Amino acid sequence: MTRYIQLKVKRQDGPDAPSFWEKFAVTYSPNMNVVSTLMEIRKKPVTIDGKATTPVVWDCNCLEEVCGACSMIINGIPRQACSALIDSLEQPIVLEPLSKFPLVRDLMVNRDSILENFKKVKAWVEIDGSFNLGPGPRFEEAIRVEAYKLSLCMSCGCCLEACPNVNTKSAFIGPAALNQVRLFNEMPLGKMTKSKRLASIMTKGGLADCGNSQNCARVCPKEIPLTSSIARLNRETIIYSLDKWFKK
Repeated sequence: MTRYIQLKVKRQDGPDAPSFWEKFAVTYSPNMNVVSTLMEIRKKPVTIDGKATTPVVWDCNCLEEVCGACSMIINGIPRQACSALIDSLEQPIVLEPLSKFPLVRDLMVNRDSILENFKKVKAWVEIDGSFNLGPGPRFEEAIRVEAYKLSLCMSCGCCLEACPNVNTKSAFIGPAALNQVRLFNEMPLGKMTKSKRLASIMTKGGLADCGNSQNCARVCPKEIPLTSSIARLNRETIIYSLDKWFKK
């Protein structure tokens, strides 16, 4: 007996077009994930009631939870489609695009705002030129282990989708950018411009706009300690403010 996977996909032909739902049935195979079911729909884009339609549009790249491109809402939870295994999902599987980013089409969104927020917090290490600087300073082992966890961020946007403080009425940069501040401030070279990053998150849309809901840590595919980063930054910005005040 043939076994089928049932999917319900929220679709939209463009940013200004009305949204609508379509249901699909895909033949089951062992070890399928959400991406592989979408690929099957692409081969034969026909709804569950036999109506011909267009292939569902989504974004993906690495297919191994590294690039962060295939983020979408799956059964109400923002997550990666490549690591969402069909056998662990309740059917019908409901797929929706992330709502905190501009829609491109169907399940594809524009996540450029994440990188723009990284720019705001100066998420890079400054160097003096393009010449060879030689090997960088070595990390202490405890710091290296901590920094590695923070560096796993793949800019997928799941934490922003889950955060109630990230919305059209707020300028909050979100937990991903704040995590980058902690990451680069922990690096031996990054410490040279630590004060600039701390100052950048003490403005509108920065650290003070976090409501501490802790949703970000719950949905992070890489289990990055985002709430710990935010707590650490709260402490460091207070110390930075006091230091500036005493130096007046």
